[in-house]
Amino acid sequence: MRIKMTLSYKGSTFLGSQIQKSSPNTVNGTLELLLQKLNINSKVIASGRTDKGVHATGQVIHVDIPNFWNDIEKLKRVLNERIAPNIKILQIKKATDNFHARFDAKKRVYRYLIKDGEPNPFENDFISFYKDVDFNTLKKNIKLFEGTFNFINFMKTGSEVKSTTREIYKSFAYKHKDYIVLYFEANGFLRSQIRLMVGSLLSLDAKEIQEQLNATTKYKVKPAKPNGLYLAKIKY
Repeated sequence: MRIKMTLSYKGSTFLGSQIQKSSPNTVNGTLELLLQKLNINSKVIASGRTDKGVHATGQVIHVDIPNFWNDIEKLKRVLNERIAPNIKILQIKKATDNFHARFDAKKRVYRYLIKDGEPNPFENDFISFYKDVDFNTLKKNIKLFEGTFNFINFMKTGSEVKSTTREIYKSFAYKHKDYIVLYFEANGFLRSQIRLMVGSLLSLDAKEIQEQLNATTKYKVKPAKPNGLYLAKIKY
């Protein structure tokens, strides 16, 4: 029986979501080890990978479970009891046999949280601190990313993908209390694409961002810090 799980996790605790040979301390690796203890030996398939330090409030995975785990609410309860405090299963439900968490995803939503000011030990793991952020300029320039572009200049080098073209449906900025929130919704993202887009917003002007998008010029941009990035929602 195939199940679909929605989960949240604290990314600063893990070396990313993808399973690594060098360490079991990844989101998927932690989940698979726990599932094996419950006699569930299927691989965990996620909607996409998140890098070290990146959080999730709405990651989606699928996994095949034996029929004796027909009480999936009990399974959710057992998983949450054993996997706390850095991962939480938000929802678990039956899926069709051909459901695929990654390939069936239509849209992916990320949020990036910024606070203007000095870092503090209570928020450092969850918010990126930057000084003297010009919110009005940022709010204007983030709209440049809406549309279909070749994001070859907004990806981590060494990434292997069939295409570097992505469509961003929505990109906007707003304030919530003391925080600046950057919202990105697209059909998909390249590795480190959002962090490089945020880094561009914080270091380049509108003309330079447009040139980078048009792939006419590549500027040296430092990726924004991972701790402010959240995989918020997967839309099917």
